[in-house]
Amino acid sequence: MRYRIGIAGPIAIVAILTWHATAPLAPPSFNEVRARWRPSDAQLLDRHGDPVYEMRIDSQGRRLAWVALNEISPALISAVIESEDRHFYSHRGVDALAAGAAISRWVLGHRVRGTSTITMQLAALIDPKVGRGGHRRSFLQKLAQMRAARALERSWSKREILEAYLNMVSWRGEIQGVGAASRVMLGKAPHGITAAEALVMAALLRAPNAGHAAVLRRALALRRRDRQAPSPEEITSAVDQISHRTSFTRVTLAPHVAARLLSDNQPSALCTLDRDLQRFVAESLKRHVAQVRDRNVDDGAVLVVENATGQVWAYVGSAGNASSAPWVDAVRAIRQPGSALKPFLYALALDRRILTAASLVEDTPLEVSEERGLYRPLDYDKRFRGLVSVRTALASSLNIPAVRTIDLVGVDSFAETLRTLGFSGLVEEGDFYGAALALGSADVTLWDLVNAYRTLANGGLARPMTLTKESASQDPPRRVYSPEAAFIVSDILADRASRSETFGLENGLATGYWSAVKTGTSKDMRDNWCVGYTDRFTVGVWVGNVSGAPMRDVTGITGAAPVWHDVVDDLHERYGTQTPQPPAGVVSRAVSFSNSAEAPRAEWFVSGTEPEKPRSTLDSLAPRVTSPANGTIIALDPDIPSEQQRVVFRAGRGGNVARWVLDGIQRCGPGEPCLWQPVSGHHRLALVDPSGRTLDRVTFEVRGHLMPTSHN
Repeated sequence: MRYRIGIAGPIAIVAILTWHATAPLAPPSFNEVRARWRPSDAQLLDRHGDPVYEMRIDSQGRRLAWVALNEISPALISAVIESEDRHFYSHRGVDALAAGAAISRWVLGHRVRGTSTITMQLAALIDPKVGRGGHRRSFLQKLAQMRAARALERSWSKREILEAYLNMVSWRGEIQGVGAASRVMLGKAPHGITAAEALVMAALLRAPNAGHAAVLRRALALRRRDRQAPSPEEITSAVDQISHRTSFTRVTLAPHVAARLLSDNQPSALCTLDRDLQRFVAESLKRHVAQVRDRNVDDGAVLVVENATGQVWAYVGSAGNASSAPWVDAVRAIRQPGSALKPFLYALALDRRILTAASLVEDTPLEVSEERGLYRPLDYDKRFRGLVSVRTALASSLNIPAVRTIDLVGVDSFAETLRTLGFSGLVEEGDFYGAALALGSADVTLWDLVNAYRTLANGGLARPMTLTKESASQDPPRRVYSPEAAFIVSDILADRASRSETFGLENGLATGYWSAVKTGTSKDMRDNWCVGYTDRFTVGVWVGNVSGAPMRDVTGITGAAPVWHDVVDDLHERYGTQTPQPPAGVVSRAVSFSNSAEAPRAEWFVSGTEPEKPRSTLDSLAPRVTSPANGTIIALDPDIPSEQQRVVFRAGRGGNVARWVLDGIQRCGPGEPCLWQPVSGHHRLALVDPSGRTLDRVTFEVRGHLMPTSHN
């Protein structure tokens, strides 16, 4: 037997329920709920909020980082309100009209549904005990849900309720929250959800595991309530897309950065990387390493930093799965840089006004006396070019002129400058490294090397680099070089013609826009570098083997340079490149060279170091002794015949017009080769010009005795 009751009955019941629902509760605050949220995936986001690395850390549900309401598509917010709670903005947690209609249906024996507001659903998500009972909740359970909803409305704003609901509600299967839902089902961030996709996602909330037809039917029903809704075809397409996407492939573009920034206490982090650039750089490195794998090359690393801010845009620590050790971070690994340190040496010489870009230095045989013995540097091609300008010596990466330059500025002074640039691995005094420091005998990281080149790009000002915007240093920059010295060195590194002495005009370093670049190769071809910069970015590349094994026939041009060229080309296409303007403290002069194969040219000078005449012919510096080196100790071997133990006196810089004076006695005349039979003891050797003026002198020591001459 059924009883018919009037409208007064349901209203009275609703009034009673509402009265009970106003009983005071103490719900957690919005900030507490948000702070308790734990993503199931550790996620590293790039500068635009796009993931560059993800790792599952919780198997109970798929959740991503909490998404702020202003980062969620307005279309999705509107569709969810239309679907779940049309009176959301007008009620205080309980929709009395909807509740009354539902009770009327229940009294009449019909199925009751749709009474839970968004706030009531959120209350059940915050406290699962409130929502127990499945689809057939008792009145007591419904009453508890109402009370919790009213309490939330008293202490939370509508925006906070919406934000929490969209982040905590289940969408399909194990997917919880709008961040995971949009990523898994649509492959995009929540702010990019279209109107058609929003209707489909809202339809899924009512029946998360419904089939294709039911979801489409529900989405089309929601569409009919919106005059500006998308077409049925667009909605059908969105349903098809969502139905076929049930999982996503985790992004693993930046594992080495993730290892630094993500932790148990920091499961989500925002970094300065650019996802598109990171992907491009990683693919380029992997491709080029594969091309030289037959030369015993397995590994590589690339770093891209923005000059002005120090923010790292790309950080690729290995060649990926093709690497012999993909989890080793080669960006931070300690290696020898080879010739990549030369720009910092010449910048120091320019700043000290010891040399200019037009100064002539000797590329001739050289012996340097050090604690460990004689050091005899050679150029890569084992040629001697005689007199060359500083511009040619640096651009063409000649070794002997660099060693002569470090002798002028001092090893200790150069080592201290490198430490000021940020090379933290240089912990010894200059004598420990010796003159070979000019050729990269110290240990450095790609991180430090790139930032040092960035100092040149920034006019001599050094600032630290950063992987997060929050950790950017507030300390003032350090002045390492003058703007004038930094500009001239940059101009040399961008000089394609001066580089041609070693690399030729057509090489992997030449670009169609302004760029300054230098290569480096360490001893036995164990490390190969290419570092350079445009007006906006500095790019560094290392190629080699994490194990330290030597490569075969790989130079900066064939190893690291192709990757560098790919990256700077991509940056140029995306952002363009401008040629730097000279600072006020540099002047240009036309120069020509005597006794040199270099053609006349216009050259930059630090103001005050330029030639006095507008057009000047530059001669070599005064002749000097090149062998034996000052302080040399020569040990005689009594088992070797004396005629096979001779000491050769050599001079450079026009030494063919001078004569040799040993211990006050002239030994050889002008232009004569000088071979001396060594005698034990301390000796003073001088180079004297025709007028009797001493041009250069050295001291050396001979130890031991020669084998007596046989008279058999």
